Amino acid sequence: MITLSPDNEMVVRYAGQIEQGVQTMGQEIAPRSAQRISAYIHLLAKWNRTYNLTAVRNLEDMRVRHVLDALAVRPWVKSAGRLVDVGSGPGIPGILLALADETLGVTLIDSNLKMTRFAEAAVRELAIENVTVLRSRVEEVPASSFDQAISRAFASTADFLRLTGHLVRPGGEWLAMKGRLDEREQQAVPDGFICRETIPLSVPTLDAARHLLIYQREAQL
Repeated sequence: MITLSPDNEMVVRYAGQIEQGVQTMGQEIAPRSAQRISAYIHLLAKWNRTYNLTAVRNLEDMRVRHVLDALAVRPWVKSAGRLVDVGSGPGIPGILLALADETLGVTLIDSNLKMTRFAEAAVRELAIENVTVLRSRVEEVPASSFDQAISRAFASTADFLRLTGHLVRPGGEWLAMKGRLDEREQQAVPDGFICRETIPLSVPTLDAARHLLIYQREAQL
């Protein structure tokens, strides 16, 4: 059960703005999902005043730079799949993707105490049943079989692939969310991995480059 009060009207209005932004990207989102995302962002903004979880302060900037930026990759995230978000911080993009698609099972991994405390509080207060939070260094997480791993702000692409190789099942994918492409970084891919696709993303009203790079094991292509 989601409690939207005491700022119910504000949360609902903000949810409508999220729906409009998502539709501008050519996607659809259920009103319930938009309201839950709105409640999450308002909770993040509240905690942010004390704990400095994100440098983005303004709610409108959060809508664009957090919500729409995260949801721009939805077409490439496997619905009903198992996704691990590495270096998730306060839960971005993992919690946002989980709220947008309740069939998706998401695990957040971050070693920062204040980040995981917030993510745990958000999961608890918003009753997000399809998200698990792990406070750990990614290399210390036991081997698993996720369908996809995603990262928005976790070190370099090379480190992302190298440190999460044990978490993704055979045939799985690694989704690296990037801004402007760095040719040297793209070339520094660990042996055994290959970039299958480079996708330019368009985020409404965001005047900055955004890309999604999809990697697989080379032997699986």
